[in-house]
Formats: sequence, structure tokens, C-alpha cells
Amino acid sequence: MPVIQAKRRIHHNAQRMFELVADVERYPEFLPLCERHVIRSRERHGAVEILVTEMTVAYEVFHTTYRSRVTLDRPNRQITVEAAGGLLRRLRTVWTFEPLAKNRCDVGFNLSYELASTLLALLLGGVLDAAFGRFVRAFEHRADVVYGRPLQQRQTAVPRYARG
Repeated sequence: MPVIQAKRRIHHNAQRMFELVADVERYPEFLPLCERHVIRSRERHGAVEILVTEMTVAYEVFHTTYRSRVTLDRPNRQITVEAAGGLLRRLRTVWTFEPLAKNRCDVGFNLSYELASTLLALLLGGVLDAAFGRFVRAFEHRADVVYGRPLQQRQTAVPRYARG
């Protein structure tokens, strides 16, 4: 079963990054392979919010829709996604958001999945691995678009034409 792990230092605060990842209905705007993502139900258990969502993933001729249970645990700064259905036998994603300073945090991403059949794994495994591997970068880029590019990055960014 493939496992993808990433930890990135992001120049946005942990709460903002948590809210960005929790905003599942915006995923089709920026997330690779995500064609549609809607919330079917929402309930609260104290400070924890549980969403049932439906996401459609598309790649060339393959389109599949699956339901997820998304647990938004704000006090512990953790988002857990568990899904099954469509092309997936199982999917589990855990996001963590560790504050470092006012405008910096470490974002952790741990994803494991199993496709519904060996044939699908052979056909789509590499594509999904590549797409899932880009997820954290897609959210980081989205944060820069939504919240503005952090000053630290603007000051240290080297224009493409100036690299030698």
C-alpha cells in the first residue's frame, strides 16, 4: 500500500493553513485531479467538526466519486480524511499544523491508499503517487494566493531570468 509523507515549513501561520485545508469545497480550484468536492453533512462534537464529503477525481478517461469522513480537530491542529469507494479500497490522510512563529508553521502530510484492484494499481498508481506528492505544494501555493506571498519569500526570491 503506497504511503506518501511530507513535512514542509510554510511561511503562513498554522491556523490559516488549517482553515485553508479545511475549506474542502475550494479544492477543485487548485488541487490536482480534483474535479468536484462537496459537503454532504456536517456535525459538531465539542470542538471537533465531522464532515461527510463527496469528491470526484478525474484523470483522462477515469472518473470516480467517493465519500470521505473528514475530521477537523482544531484544538489539536489535525485534519484526518478517511475514505473508501469508487476506485479506492481505502484512503487515509492526516494533516498536522505545528505553529513555529506568528507567520510560520510546519505542515505535515501523511497519506496512504489502496486502489480497488491490482489492475487499477498498475494503470493509475504512478499518476496518483505523483498527484498526491504535489498536494502539499498545491496547498502552499494556494495559501500564497489567498493570504499573499510572505515578505520573507519576496525578499529572498531570485527572479528566474537572474539565475545563472
